[in-house]
Amino acid sequence: MSQYDEGHTVAGWTGTGIATVGATVLGAGICLVSGVLILGGLGILAASALVTWALHLAGWGKPPGVRPRGAWRMGARDLTARDGHAECWGCRLAGRGRRAGAGAGAMAVTGASGAVTAGVEPEPAAAEAGR
Repeated sequence: MSQYDEGHTVAGWTGTGIATVGATVLGAGICLVSGVLILGGLGILAASALVTWALHLAGWGKPPGVRPRGAWRMGARDLTARDGHAECWGCRLAGRGRRAGAGAGAMAVTGASGAVTAGVEPEPAAAEAGR
């Protein structure tokens, strides 16, 4: 298991997938010298940025910096995104995160059962050692 927060989020992977399609369409448009495909590819790329931003604001992204270990999994939802993240330019563009202390502290995440948990979950090795 990785020891680092690599930022794998629903927002990140969705945006990457859409951007990959946009880059492919744009590349095909350049190779085929098609203005329609070039414009279509650029439109898809712009849409990927907007979709990623919207998902981040909805809590499917991550705040800047390293998240608590319990929030590393792909389906972790950031419930603090409603108030905005203090150092996040995406939140600032949306008018969030300008308040003092917004986004500070532990990130609240939803667990597999839908229950809200906060802070860091114990490491698997530590949890097994305690049994």
